[in-house]
Amino acid sequence: MRVEVIMPQMGESIVEGTVVEWLKSEGDTVKRDEDIFVLSTDKVDAEVPSPTDGVLVEILAQPGDTVEVGTVVAWVETDAAAASAGPAPAEEAPAKKETQAKKETQAAAAPPAGGKKDAQGATSAASPPRPESAGASRDELRRVRSTPLVRRIASEHGIEDLTAIEGTGISGRVTKKDILAFIEKGEPAPSAGSPTAPIDRDVPSGYRVALEKVPRVHVYDSDRVEPMSRMRKSIVENMLQARRTTAHCHTVWEADVTGIVRARRSLRDEYAARGARLTFTPFFVAAVVQGLREWPLMNAAIDGDSIVYRSQVNIGVAAAIDEGLIVPVVKGADGLNLLGIAKAVNDLGERARTKSLKPADVADGTFTISNAGVFGSLFGIPILVQPQVGILGIGGIKKRVAADDNDNIRVRSFVTMCLTFDHRLIDGETADGFMRTVTRALESASMT
Repeated sequence: MRVEVIMPQMGESIVEGTVVEWLKSEGDTVKRDEDIFVLSTDKVDAEVPSPTDGVLVEILAQPGDTVEVGTVVAWVETDAAAASAGPAPAEEAPAKKETQAKKETQAAAAPPAGGKKDAQGATSAASPPRPESAGASRDELRRVRSTPLVRRIASEHGIEDLTAIEGTGISGRVTKKDILAFIEKGEPAPSAGSPTAPIDRDVPSGYRVALEKVPRVHVYDSDRVEPMSRMRKSIVENMLQARRTTAHCHTVWEADVTGIVRARRSLRDEYAARGARLTFTPFFVAAVVQGLREWPLMNAAIDGDSIVYRSQVNIGVAAAIDEGLIVPVVKGADGLNLLGIAKAVNDLGERARTKSLKPADVADGTFTISNAGVFGSLFGIPILVQPQVGILGIGGIKKRVAADDNDNIRVRSFVTMCLTFDHRLIDGETADGFMRTVTRALESASMT
């Protein structure tokens, strides 16, 4: 019996991954749970095991291919006799099928002789066939039935017909990378009835594809050019996607954290004896937990026309590594005390630096903290981590002279924080209410 090897679900927000290398070749004997290929997602790299004992008889996704969750990437034959006979002959070569699908799509899009022009000047047939109609090829259907993420990006940019976009996924499916590249080119958004219809420039900018071209970079002989790493490419895609598909808004607050500075100084040796290095980050995580308890909408997510209220409080803590930025997640942060948070932050940070994080360590975050203060920044304005609706940027802790309520002059420690929130769901009252709770928690040092 032939058993599928599929692209696994590596986390809620991960919809696709790239095959880095195959650890086994066609014809090799494999054991259940034995690693057979390396997969790279926009979070981490992971080795994927075989689902069963048998022989790897066919590899469908080659190194460098980007595949979606649930896609079959290989076949393992459990019957030794069948395995020795080799893979079953394919109905038709994938390249040939894809070419045929393109021809059918182009033929369907071509207007009949004497076709009429619409108001925008685009030629259209009376009743153009939809790709999901009965006569559509299987490859066309697979391309249209892309991931929810791809369809959402298409919808938000007025792209109705995915078959007009060149797909690089298996069977020509349009991937996230494909649709973002299409948008970057500034080409008119193809519609179902008229793939070549020009965009009405009177339409609000939020509903049309940006027409600006990305300027070309002139490379001089003395310049050094090197390709981006997979992580950097993922960061590029995720940041652009977040900016395009969410309504970023910001609010900036200041907190007197003199009490936290003193608490850290007094607790540092005790925590070290109990196996935890106490930094300032756990204090901010604990304060954010209090804020999310009082303002649960900040811990929610948007799913189409629905609001998902998370039952868990999982705080992502951004960590800088050589290749870029990664966000390991403190799971169940609302059930941890300050010591527990400190141990979790220490563990995740160490495994991030040693590249030993697992996919589960960077999945299922509900809110994120980014601490630019460790680099000396006064404060930063962070970009959202989708599908989260809030991220807190923390600046450096600085001493300055300040007057108290009785006008007494003292030296105090202050921190500036910037909350980025998704204005599609979060209004100013909620955002500032959340920050008021976080600030009070920090100033009272009540999380200790």
